[in-house]
Amino acid sequence: MTQFLIVLMTVAAMELTAYSVHRWIMHGPLGWGWHKSHHEDHDHAFERNDLYGLVFSLIAGALFVAGSLWVPVLWWVAVGMTVYGAIYFILHDGLVHQRWPFRYVPRRGYFRRLYQAHRLHHAVEGREHCVSFGFIYAPPVDHLKQRLKQSGVLKPDSERQP
Repeated sequence: MTQFLIVLMTVAAMELTAYSVHRWIMHGPLGWGWHKSHHEDHDHAFERNDLYGLVFSLIAGALFVAGSLWVPVLWWVAVGMTVYGAIYFILHDGLVHQRWPFRYVPRRGYFRRLYQAHRLHHAVEGREHCVSFGFIYAPPVDHLKQRLKQSGVLKPDSERQP
């Protein structure tokens, strides 16, 4: 039971970490060089932004080693990081960006909200004024649209073309 709680708490901590890294590093001056590729159209399988996944997998790998040799709890933290990575791969790369050979656009519920929130994240050109930086949690879509309207990125409904 303790190991399960460690894994679960690590997954939650990873969502907070991913949100922070995404918002302040990837969209900041230090990390935009890699992350910019994720906000640009391309026709190749990999993008420079995928290097972030490699970095996190190397950290998880180091924790697996440290947990096996010295501090067993770190092994379970590495499991949690790996579970989060799998969730990210399925939800972000698969569902939202459809980097898989099949296509699925959710029509209702949590997956639709997650899909719409991240699409709104990409509605902004460049790194400024983006919304929704998490990968498992998505704020309400209406709230995100309101923030984009306030920043001038989205036109108010009355100004949109039919």
